[in-house]
Amino acid sequence: MDDAPIFEHERAPTQLYLISPLQVGGDFPARLARALDAGPVAAFQFRVKDVDQHEAVRLTAPLQEICAAREVAFIVNDSISLAKRIGADGVHLGQSDGTVEEARKALGKDAQVGVTCHDSKHLAMEAGEAGADYVAFGAFFPTETKDTKHRAELGALTWWQMLFEIPCVAIGGITPENCGPLIRAGADFIAVSGAVWKTDEAAAVAAFTQAIEAAS
Repeated sequence: MDDAPIFEHERAPTQLYLISPLQVGGDFPARLARALDAGPVAAFQFRVKDVDQHEAVRLTAPLQEICAAREVAFIVNDSISLAKRIGADGVHLGQSDGTVEEARKALGKDAQVGVTCHDSKHLAMEAGEAGADYVAFGAFFPTETKDTKHRAELGALTWWQMLFEIPCVAIGGITPENCGPLIRAGADFIAVSGAVWKTDEAAAVAAFTQAIEAAS
C-alpha cells in the first residue's frame, strides 16, 4: 500500500461521480436506475455529443427524473444553455465551453459549476478564483471514453487538497482496481464512465463502493 498523505483538515469520504456513455437511449434509463440503486452516487453527468438541443432535452428527461428521485445531482457536460433549459443541478465546463461567470449568471448561485483543468495547477487555481464549485484533474489512466492529451499526476490531488477547500475530482480510466491511490491522494470525487457502463453497472458501482471504503 502506498504512503498516504496526512491532511490537516477533516476530509469527507470520497464519493462516486458517474458520467454517461455517449449513447443514452434505449434501455439506458433502466441501467442508470440500477447503477444508482447499487451504491451511493453523488452526481451523474449527462455527456452526449453531436445531438441538437431538442433531442438532448428529450434524452435528459427520464434520466433527470431518475436522478431527482434518488437525490443525485444532475450535471450537464459542456452546455450552459442546455443546463439552463432543463433546470439541471449544474454544468461541467471544458476549457472552451464558456466561463464560470457565464454559467453562474445563467444558472444561478446554487448551481454546481465544475471545470476541467487537465493536469494544470494554474487552470485549477483560475477556476477556483472564478468561483467554481469543483475542479477536475485528469486523465490519470489510459481511457477509451474520450481522447486525452493530458496525463495528471497523483501529486496534483494532494497539492490541491492541502491548499484549497473547493473539492477536486479525479477522472480518466478509473476502475475499482486502480482508484485506491487517487482516494488516498486526496480526490473528493472519482468520476467514472467506461468502468461502469461497459460491464454490469450494478456490480461495478458495488465494486467501486467497496474500493472507496477500503481506501478511505
